[in-house]
Formats: sequence, C-alpha cells, structure tokens
Amino acid sequence: MHIYIMKALVFDLSSQEWETSRGFELRDIAAPAIDESKNPMDADHVIIKITYAGICGTDRGIWSRSAFRNHILKSMASQEHTYRVLGHELFGEVTAVGSQVKNIVAGDKVTCESHVICNQCYQCVRGEQHVCTNEKILGISTDGGFAEYVKVPAHIVWKTDTTRIRPEVAVMQEPFGNAVHAASKTDLNGKTVAIFGLGPIGLFLTLVAKAMGAKKIIGVDPNPRAREMAMRLGIDEVLELHIDENAPSSRNKEVVDRMMEMTDGIGADVSFEMAGFNNSINNCLAATRRGGAIVLFGIKNGDIIIEDYNRVIVQGYTIHCVIGRRLWDTWEITRRLLEDSANGIQEKIFDVILNKGDGTILPIGEYIPEVFEKKMAMHPKLLIKF
Repeated sequence: MHIYIMKALVFDLSSQEWETSRGFELRDIAAPAIDESKNPMDADHVIIKITYAGICGTDRGIWSRSAFRNHILKSMASQEHTYRVLGHELFGEVTAVGSQVKNIVAGDKVTCESHVICNQCYQCVRGEQHVCTNEKILGISTDGGFAEYVKVPAHIVWKTDTTRIRPEVAVMQEPFGNAVHAASKTDLNGKTVAIFGLGPIGLFLTLVAKAMGAKKIIGVDPNPRAREMAMRLGIDEVLELHIDENAPSSRNKEVVDRMMEMTDGIGADVSFEMAGFNNSINNCLAATRRGGAIVLFGIKNGDIIIEDYNRVIVQGYTIHCVIGRRLWDTWEITRRLLEDSANGIQEKIFDVILNKGDGTILPIGEYIPEVFEKKMAMHPKLLIKF
C-alpha cells in the first residue's frame, strides 16, 4: 500500500520533553488509511480530509504545557509512534469509509464529536454518552484533526450542509455545542442571565442565551477585548472584573454589588461560570438569586475554596455541571441555531469572533510558532486551513 505523507501539528516525545518544551511542531508524517486486512476495526472508520481545524482553550493549555499532561503521556505509552497529532475541532470531507459504515459516504462534508465514546459502558447504554466511562478525546488521548487527514470511528461523525452553514463556522460546531449544552440545562426564557467568563464559549453562550429567550444577559470579564466583543454580539451589559492577586479565591465585592444593583437587588435567575477560576466561582454563587440556577462549565485542576458554604445550601440553588455535548440532542439544537438565518448567530460568529477571517485563519503551510502564539494572544478563536 502506498503511504501518503501529510503535514500535521504534533507534540513529539522524540524531540520535546513535556516539562521543558512549548508549542506544537509541524511535521511530515504518514497519513492514516483504511486497511481492514491489517486492522479489522477499520471496518467502522472513515477518513476525513481536513479543510479547517479550530484552536480552543484546551489547545492553548497544551501549547503552554499547563493542561492534559497525564492524559497525553499515558495514551502515548501504548502506541507505536512517538507523537500525538493534536486538535479536536475539525471540519472536512470524507474520502474513504470502512465496509461496515452506514449513512456516510465519500464526499460528505462533516465534523466530529470530539469525545470518542464506547457505546457500551453503563452511561452510554443509558443515553449519557457525554460522560462515557471509556471515552477517548481527539487530539489528546488519540490522534486528532491538526492534520491533512484524520481517521475516526463513523459513530462520532456529524454531517453538515455547507449550503446552510459555512465551513468556517461549521468547524466550530463542537465548541458552540458546549454553549448549547450549558444553556439547555435550565429554561432561559424570560430570565436574567449572568455569564462569568467571556472566552470563546462564553461569547457563544451570549448568542445561544439570546436565541433561547433570555430577557437580559450580563457578562463579566477582566479582558477589555472580550467585553467589547460581547457588546458587538448583542449582550445587554458587561462588567469589568478587577482581579485581586492577593485574594485569588474571594468573591469580588464590586462585581457582586453591581450585579445586584442591575437586578433590583434580587440577583441573576441563571448564572453560568465559564472561566474556572476560584474567585469567578464565588462571584457566580454570590450573584445568583435565592432559588436560582447555577451552571458550572469552567474547569480547574485541584481544590477550590467555597466562601460561606452554608449560604449555598440556604439559598436553595440548583447547580448543574456541564461537560461536552449530549449526543446527539445538543448537536441537533446546534444545527437548528446555526442554520436559522433569522437569528444572525452564524453571521455574528464569523464577523465578530472570527473577525471576518482577518488574521484568524492561518494556512498550515505558513505555520511559524512565534507568529502562531501571537495570534492566539490576539484572538479568542483561530482556524488552521489545510
């Protein structure tokens, strides 16, 4: 069989130590192929030729070696090659399918669920695939989409109509789905919503909450560019957060007081914690009304301090924890929101979050680590074009 060599962005143990390195390496590696005679499991896999791949917070954490060390190194210990192809947000065209694949054919335009689920564990058989016990994650525990081609199981592939969703937005269905899943945890219609953390998912959430009928949306973030973007996306109010380095776990009294003023002393009906910082979690708890709902999405390793835990109980909060996307309910809602031209969501994602592609779409052939890092600092969302 002829082996095709492709370009990919990788973390490679043969040239990089986790503790002393930084960034991604652009490498020429063997492209994946469907070969059922050599690997019978290929029968239910497909090959996707990547058009766009998206950079998210996870990739930024891997770049700086501040996240997913154990997941990546443990998964690489049992494989033949020394590298991990990174990336879990992808969009492209199917070029080959295994003999057992149904409903997907060469030529289909597709993206993927990033969690490679087993469909057999206790959770999966009960319709809770988003918390699969045996999941692998593209670009972390198995090779991902920062490459010209990727091989994935057919059961995580999601077909997309590019006449209704443009490819530059289609590649972001996976992270947009995070916002959809979070917003779907409780009824937002007619509610006052607070979003703590206006990173990419928080920005997506402003659009989703508006589409789901939120009466008023208030965002909180220390980054002026994030606050400005949120206003351009149509958020109602934004509050500046001044971070006290001497009190990293404590709520910010100024933010909480302003939030209460803006809600007539009641607090937000629904608060979303999207940042994962300890003080942000306490701000979220303190700014939510009695009997309100709190959705926790931001991830933080290690312990956190909850201020006045008694208050959490007495306030009668309902707390939801969100990971990934529900398969395939979240994806169906995502598709409906993005295909609906009346809500303007797709246009705002491209024009504001992607800056109409100006400086945010980087051809793989022009990859330079120093330039790439500067772009990541400038923009909440970047796409790699293959």
